[in-house]
Amino acid sequence: MRRIWLIFYITLLGGASICAQNKQLLYDFYEIPQSLMVNPGVKTSQKWHTGIPFISGLAFQAGTSGVTVNDLFANDGIDFTTKVRERVLDAMTHRDDFSTTSQIEGFNVGFRGKNRPDDYYSFGVYGETDIIVYWPRDLAILAFEGNGGANIGRSFDLGDVSLRGEMVNVFHFGINRKISNTLTVGARAKLYSSVLQFQSTGNSGFFRTTQGQDNIYVSTLTADMQLRTAGFKEIFDILDDDTRSARDELPSLFTKRVLLGGNLGLGFDAGFSYNLNPQTTITASVLDVGFIHQSKDVQNYTLRGSANTEGITVFLPEDIDNVNNDLWQDLVDDIEESLPYEENNESYISLRPVKAYGSIRYDFGEGGNGFENCGCGVNVGSGSNRDYYPNSVGGQLYMIKRPRGIQAALTGFYQRRFGRVLSLKTTYTVDKYSFTNVGLGLNLQAGPINFYVLGDNLLSYRNVADSHYASLQFGFNIISWNSN
Repeated sequence: MRRIWLIFYITLLGGASICAQNKQLLYDFYEIPQSLMVNPGVKTSQKWHTGIPFISGLAFQAGTSGVTVNDLFANDGIDFTTKVRERVLDAMTHRDDFSTTSQIEGFNVGFRGKNRPDDYYSFGVYGETDIIVYWPRDLAILAFEGNGGANIGRSFDLGDVSLRGEMVNVFHFGINRKISNTLTVGARAKLYSSVLQFQSTGNSGFFRTTQGQDNIYVSTLTADMQLRTAGFKEIFDILDDDTRSARDELPSLFTKRVLLGGNLGLGFDAGFSYNLNPQTTITASVLDVGFIHQSKDVQNYTLRGSANTEGITVFLPEDIDNVNNDLWQDLVDDIEESLPYEENNESYISLRPVKAYGSIRYDFGEGGNGFENCGCGVNVGSGSNRDYYPNSVGGQLYMIKRPRGIQAALTGFYQRRFGRVLSLKTTYTVDKYSFTNVGLGLNLQAGPINFYVLGDNLLSYRNVADSHYASLQFGFNIISWNSN
């Protein structure tokens, strides 16, 4: 049981860097090589690229659909207990979540086929951490108010407990192919090596207190709950064993799991870009359609059954001399028999959080020669870039599969290109985290050196503690155009 609470602690600690997975600034920003990672079928212009290891793609995001730090800890003269009541218990629902996602690229390389110049190949490795915890509203009220008073007869829903998390290393290889002058498609195969994973979803049951017969109250607990974990037991064993050095063994264990020594899985991405006319383009992609077979270092915990108790029944005065600890133990034994807590090592399949993007883009403005010799002719056609427009405007849709259903975000954007050297993109996004999310992205090409930085929800930077969402992505690449 102590290990279960430690897992929950790690989950909440991860929530301190609460994040979402939407990369609306990077999506269809085809001047940046990493845009291939969110749409394998994006337009490609370069002859080859290589990311600078470990700094080619870093993403840090933060957001919450419920309470913010400022809501609870602002010096506004309101009692803290009142804040918890009004801004957490009364305001948040079981659909509010705390989630964190981060990605760090180990390396990312791409090149155009020598014999098939319409094909662009890319491969690399990145690490990803993804955790989501839904707000357990009923259980929070039970802990704050107790089961007496106005809560007599109320059923507290155990199904409010829903959480999932993983740390995984991803090896990938993709092909981007120009099918015609109007259509580009792409696909990416992925091999997952899991470091650790846990999930507790689809729980059901209730806890209810009602008027009793032999005692004042009777409590009823009906539960069908499960927590599945993989990768934690060996870590806990190292931490619990005083004869083992955690400083030496944990990095070795982590490295082994990162390099295909963990639980393995397969997945794929796919996408396309299609020109409806020379100025209008539609795109779409689906990412992380895959699974991981969790078979190593598995530890699962279950709680299934139903129990009723009125506590210890004592008839006075005749039983006054018979009250002893055996009565308490008998009560505990009866509850455990009716509601058994069990552990097992059964393997299971964990699904990746599937994501989907779609967009429409309209290009306009005076055409230019900023990309005349950049390789666009290979992918666009006719050996020149007569269709180049400095301005783009459009909309994007993002969706991700989560334990409680699909989360969606809608984005409008404007992009301005200043020749081959500089490109700016600004976005406005509406989702469950914020209705005022304004983002700005910059891509700078200084000779072969490429640098990009993408920042979200810039208006919130005036008071980060009161923000529901913040995001920063950046990276460095070396790019070769056809003229290099």
